[in-house]
Amino acid sequence: MKEATRGTEHTTEPSLHLAFELSKKKWKLGFSTGLGQHPRRRAIDGGNLPVLQQEIEVAKRRFRLLADTPVKSCYEAGRNGFWLHRYLLVRKVENLVVDSASIEVNRRARRAKTDRIDVGKLLNMLIWHHSGEEKVWSNRIWAL
Repeated sequence: MKEATRGTEHTTEPSLHLAFELSKKKWKLGFSTGLGQHPRRRAIDGGNLPVLQQEIEVAKRRFRLLADTPVKSCYEAGRNGFWLHRYLLVRKVENLVVDSASIEVNRRARRAKTDRIDVGKLLNMLIWHHSGEEKVWSNRIWAL
C-alpha cells in the first residue's frame, strides 16, 4: 500500500532497511525494519558481494520477513562511487547515495566519530526518509 505525504510517496508494507558504512577494507552493515528496534550490525570484507547477499538473506530471516520483502538501502557518497549503487539496483534493492555533509551533527557538543555510530545514524535517517520525512538529509541524495 502506497501513501503520499506532502509529495513524498512511501509504503506502509514491511521492508528491510540497510545502511552501509564503506571503507576500503571493511564494510559495516546495519539492518532494521523500523525505528525503536535494535539493529542487526555486521562487518564484512569490503567489496565481498556474495557475503553481502548472504547477510541480506540472513537479516530477512532474523526479522521474520518473507524472501521477497523489499530492501531499501543507503550509503555515503565517497570512494566507492556508483558501482555499488548499480549493483544494488540490479538486485532490486532500492538504494540512495547520500552526501556525507548532509548527515546532521551537533556542532556544540563533542561527538564520537566511529563507523558504528555512523551506520546507526544512517539507518535511522533512512527509515525516517522512507516514513515520509521530507528533510531528513540537508543536502542532495542520489536515487538514480
